[in-house]
Amino acid sequence: MATTTRMATLVCGALLAAGLAVPAQAQQANTTFFITSAGPGKGADLGGLTGADAHCQKLAQAAGITGKTWRAYLSTQGANAVNARDRIGKGPWQNSKGLVVAKSVDDLHSPNNQLNKQNSLSEKGEVITGRGDTPNRHDILTGSQADGRAFPAGDDRTCSNWTSSTTGAAMVGHHDRQGLNDSAPMLSWNSSHPSRGVQATPTEGCTQAALKGTGGDGLLYCFAAN
Repeated sequence: MATTTRMATLVCGALLAAGLAVPAQAQQANTTFFITSAGPGKGADLGGLTGADAHCQKLAQAAGITGKTWRAYLSTQGANAVNARDRIGKGPWQNSKGLVVAKSVDDLHSPNNQLNKQNSLSEKGEVITGRGDTPNRHDILTGSQADGRAFPAGDDRTCSNWTSSTTGAAMVGHHDRQGLNDSAPMLSWNSSHPSRGVQATPTEGCTQAALKGTGGDGLLYCFAAN
């Protein structure tokens, strides 16, 4: 698999040097960042970090992106808290079109990153719908503060460290950087607001229905860590 990836890189480089278009399949093989086209389907119960990583890996392989170790951009809370920024490798990361969305971890968490609706593509190379689209799916699960670090213990921001599909809440980012309306300020790609329950069960912000209710679908950011 590693040999295949190296060959794709050499082919892309040769074509670019010659001023020729790079085939979509070759670009796809070099993808190192994507948003999941679908969540596992159990709300914010991802099976912990291990289950979330496996979901990224499964979707990448199904899309023909092989030879990489994938990590979901997620933090956890508590005594053994994990920072999302510490588990995704060093970068740089590029989308399925070959655009570098961030050069490093620091660049990713700076105003210089290139994350937005048009650039934060799925593993299939598709744009994820956002504000103004039907359905709106711009809420991406992160459980993280804007600097990519975990929240302190206390208020749940990770749906019980990604094991709850009922009670709790999860911090989400907006992949399209859009607020509630055109006059709202640009929102964070990784730390916009916590999920919230529906009217009948306001404390249950980890259900699939709750995630969809605020413009989400249990989607994840996935980064190649190698």
